[in-house]
Amino acid sequence: MKKYRKKPIVIEAVKYTGRNLTEIKEWCPKALKKASDLSVIIEGDRSLIIETLEGDMRLRAGDYLIKGIANEYYPCKNEVFIRSYEEV
Repeated sequence: MKKYRKKPIVIEAVKYTGRNLTEIKEWCPKALKKASDLSVIIEGDRSLIIETLEGDMRLRAGDYLIKGIANEYYPCKNEVFIRSYEEV
């Protein structure tokens, strides 16, 4: 079995705190589902729905929102982000 290493790339990301909705809206207005499409804040837990290449995904407070190499956005759990990325 061959082994592979992920190529080092620099990504942009922001941690969603549940209170920085304006920052998220300004950074990725096309990825964030609009209130007319879905309720922007779901079930009172301050979750957001993000349009990704794999379909709609939930961004919860404490998760990071990552901008990928194809200018796509996707959520990443805090624990996974910390293990996978370091600030540059």
